Amino acid sequence: MRTLILGGARSGKSTLAERLAVESGRELVYVATAQAGDEEMAARIAHHRARRSTQWLCVEESLQLATVLRQHAREDRCLLVDCLTLWLSNLLCDADPQHFHREWDALLDALPHLPGEVLMVSNEVGMGIIPVGALSRRFVDEAGRLHQSIAAVSERVLFVAAGLPLVLKGTLS
Repeated sequence: MRTLILGGARSGKSTLAERLAVESGRELVYVATAQAGDEEMAARIAHHRARRSTQWLCVEESLQLATVLRQHAREDRCLLVDCLTLWLSNLLCDADPQHFHREWDALLDALPHLPGEVLMVSNEVGMGIIPVGALSRRFVDEAGRLHQSIAAVSERVLFVAAGLPLVLKGTLS
């Protein structure tokens, strides 16, 4: 079962994903894609770590997401990826432009074949104004394409606003 959980910043999407993971009754693996490049991001990462219990195995990987998912996916596990937009941002800023395409393709190839449950959190960024800078516009465009591609191979897609989930595909339970 693959679930894509979309929402804005501080919408409650990570909290929902963590609750769904615990409710799965499976062994829990948290796949973190963030890089602590500054104090503010380090504080965000610390906040996420503090919220999780020690029952989670945490794997930090900022670029090779498909590889990590293949390594850790098992029928008795629930993998929670938080978050796809940070992973996308890391790839867009990578010095090798081909790395972006290789990792994107690898993720979309891997997802349909992973055993167990995979929950993927991502920021919906395409509902606001069009960004001024070229890199920001590309990020919004690529995030939209990524969400469409992952939604197509996911059994469930949820949108979260104000802590409330809206089912876009599949069922909540």
